[in-house]
Amino acid sequence: MTFAELLARLGGMGRFQVCYVAALATPLVMLVSHNVLQNFTAGVPEHHCRPRAAPNGSAAAVPLVVAIPHDGHQRPQRCRRFVEHQWGLLGVNGTNNGTGGGAATEPCRDGWTYHGGVFTRTVVTEWDLVCESKALRDVAQSIYMAGVLLGSILFGVLSDRWGRRLVLSWCYLQLGVSGTVTSVAPTFVTYCVCRCLGGMAMAGVTLNSASLCMEWIPTSARAVVGTINGYSYTLGQFVLAGVAFALPHWRHLQLAVSLPFFLFFLYSWLLPESARWQVIAGRPDLALRGLRKVARVNGRRDEGDKLNTEVLQALGVAGGTGGGVGSLIRSRGVRRVSGGVACVWFSTSFAYYGLAMDLQGFGVDVYVSQLLFAAVDVPAKLASAVVVMRGGRRMAQGGSLALAGGCILATMLVPSELQALRLSLAVIGKGALAASFNCAYIFTGELFPTAIRQTGLGLGGTMARVGGMMAPLVRMAGDVVPALPPVIYGVTPVVSALLTLLLPETRNVPLPETCATWRAGHAKATDATVTVPLSDTRA
Repeated sequence: MTFAELLARLGGMGRFQVCYVAALATPLVMLVSHNVLQNFTAGVPEHHCRPRAAPNGSAAAVPLVVAIPHDGHQRPQRCRRFVEHQWGLLGVNGTNNGTGGGAATEPCRDGWTYHGGVFTRTVVTEWDLVCESKALRDVAQSIYMAGVLLGSILFGVLSDRWGRRLVLSWCYLQLGVSGTVTSVAPTFVTYCVCRCLGGMAMAGVTLNSASLCMEWIPTSARAVVGTINGYSYTLGQFVLAGVAFALPHWRHLQLAVSLPFFLFFLYSWLLPESARWQVIAGRPDLALRGLRKVARVNGRRDEGDKLNTEVLQALGVAGGTGGGVGSLIRSRGVRRVSGGVACVWFSTSFAYYGLAMDLQGFGVDVYVSQLLFAAVDVPAKLASAVVVMRGGRRMAQGGSLALAGGCILATMLVPSELQALRLSLAVIGKGALAASFNCAYIFTGELFPTAIRQTGLGLGGTMARVGGMMAPLVRMAGDVVPALPPVIYGVTPVVSALLTLLLPETRNVPLPETCATWRAGHAKATDATVTVPLSDTRA
């Protein structure tokens, strides 16, 4: 009897599993806000240099046209001002239409004047992250992603050793505290440090939520539950747009998306630990207690009373974790899976954040763009779920990556004047990447055995955060070569789509428990010279 068969005897996808999935999916609604929060908290309003003061000491009395040179679109330049006031420009025939006709200019030595509009109070206006300092805005996002990277490594390993639920509870608390402190950060350095800590916690929540869901539900429901979690992220994008519109001050917005995690921390202690992990970790007595509780909640008390530690021992999953980071590279089969997972997660995240963190670049209202980017997830993830269940994990993963890369590359062929078409291609590409994320959580969780599942998900999360860190840095390269970012963002997922063909299919295959059964299934497949998924436990 496998663990999946045991869960089926205890009620399958019963009342316990439904409540458990709902409890884990609710925090995911708020979690996505932290990933793309800087679209709103770090929005860049229209701005120009603060004019040099007039001889009478008042800068307000100086007409803008004589203090600030204009660009080719007759708008004040953002980062330069005249060294001397050009009073001659007040005339109808001002020199060179306001550009100053070669008059000397200088940087904004007295700060900037910010105009209202969509963004009023952001970290950009708070710490003047414009002109020479504009790169710090992207650096802040990269620092956040660096935190997610560290969290993927740290919390992935710790949860395989200390348990999923314990680490999840800690991450809820850390995200609530770091997000709250971020909202009152007095300096930009403090802001970046707190965002880094929040990113670490975000990774821990994501990884442990995925594993707990995967390890408490029957095989037949894995794709459905993975899609439900994916739609939680989609709902979160709609929520973020509404909250950001209602709270334009960045500090208020930061606080609003952080406080709910204190509530999640409190009720997380009511969630039972993964029984699969407890058995693997040599704690069958605790696993037995949890499984009997599941049986009672699902109305299968009699089945629960029949369980004992000997039954769990008979499952063949007890006797040590056998995991660790080294387990991801010990054999050629595992290395192949680990390499494929790394490429999938890196390319998905890299292209995703390349699109999602540049909402202002499409020339459309940022709130409308956010809603469109959220709305496309609904059909995209539904299509992904259908393909995952009917066509297989590998087809869904590779197809979504290929579509995303094609859409991003196609935007290069569209003139900048056709903003609607460019936005449409970007929205489709973003939807395909959301579908890829949805499939990646399911696929990765099924590829690795329970003993190292969290470590394997940690590998995927780590590579995703490397991609997320590099995405804003590549976008900065567009200042030198405008065509370079879309080429890199587009080619990367296309290459990963091809590499996905090297991964084994896991549809309708029971979750493997230990590294030994994982390798045994692979060895038997090799000896028989037939194709058997590497995660098959039927050795």
